[in-house]
Amino acid sequence: MLAYLDHQASTPCDPAVLAAMAPWWSEHPANASSRGHRPGLEAAAAVERARAQVAAALGARAEWVVFTSGATEANNLALKGTAEAALAGASGRRRLVSLVSEHQAVLDPLHYLERHGFPLSLLPVGGDGRLDPDALAAVLGDDVLLVSVMAANNEIGVLQPLAAVAAQCRAHGALLHVDAAQAAGHLPLAMATLGIDLLSLSGHKCGGPKGVGALLLRPGLELAPQLHGGGQEGGRRAGSVAVPLVVGLGEALTLATARQEAEARRLAALRDRLWAALEALGGIVLNGPPPGQERLAHNLNITVLGVDGAALHQRLRRRLAVSSGSACSQGSPSHVLAALGRSRPEAAASIRFGLGATTTAAEIELAITVVSEALAELRR
Repeated sequence: MLAYLDHQASTPCDPAVLAAMAPWWSEHPANASSRGHRPGLEAAAAVERARAQVAAALGARAEWVVFTSGATEANNLALKGTAEAALAGASGRRRLVSLVSEHQAVLDPLHYLERHGFPLSLLPVGGDGRLDPDALAAVLGDDVLLVSVMAANNEIGVLQPLAAVAAQCRAHGALLHVDAAQAAGHLPLAMATLGIDLLSLSGHKCGGPKGVGALLLRPGLELAPQLHGGGQEGGRRAGSVAVPLVVGLGEALTLATARQEAEARRLAALRDRLWAALEALGGIVLNGPPPGQERLAHNLNITVLGVDGAALHQRLRRRLAVSSGSACSQGSPSHVLAALGRSRPEAAASIRFGLGATTTAAEIELAITVVSEALAELRR
């Protein structure tokens, strides 16, 4: 038995999502931009239904939704699109603000913009990975164009104080972008109520298909497109819309939102059982806030002290699908754990358990057994 506990890297596609997508692969092949015949109009209607589903799940309006290939593209569109649009404006705001613990899909575009004349301030996080609102207040000023803060960290599951951050941004006239790839479908997120200006998400983090995501942006916001050549998505993202994928994204978010509360309780109980058993082994420290605090219910990240990380993961991978960090890190030491003060060897000897819809109590017990056996062998 191999227990799949890497749901924060990617989730299995929900069977109901597969069923919703199925007709749009072959039975209804039309391009949603072909409005001159019935099949094209039906495809366009399916896209708009999905757009409304995405908006409803995020407390937004359908016209705010721009479909993309995933959160990485959505982040690039949000950050680069906002910065390029600002070049044509008269405000003079150029500074960008974010956290050292953001995903590379945010940090890399920000560093790109920094090389092109946009000053960048990266704020530290506390020992639990949370942003101190006072640290943000210290850098906000009339020169800040945009602040980018992820809703939930992809490695340690920490939840950032979005309401407080949004209020600070509004008070200083700065825009707020939120990478919600790990939060959408898992947490209540009312974009309009929170005061978020731009929000990115991916389908495959919440039971949907890979290769699709969305950027939601409030009306009136200027955004320079990053893809040109067709004018789709209101001129913000050129290219034929992948009808089956956006249908799947809409269905996945609808299902995840409906199950959100009950699933969070179930996964938190499994996560707490896992943590209690692992903590009892000794020599293990938690990365991120304690369970029950500002943390995703389906995330647990630990560092095993005094063991070789490569040897640890070599033993785990035989029966557990887990990771030591982001799937996008390609084996590099975790910059998130470094931000918490972990050394390179400690980061390498860390384990991220990502629970999800398919996770069972039996898999949790297996994980406890496998880690226990690995540590007994390595510590001997």
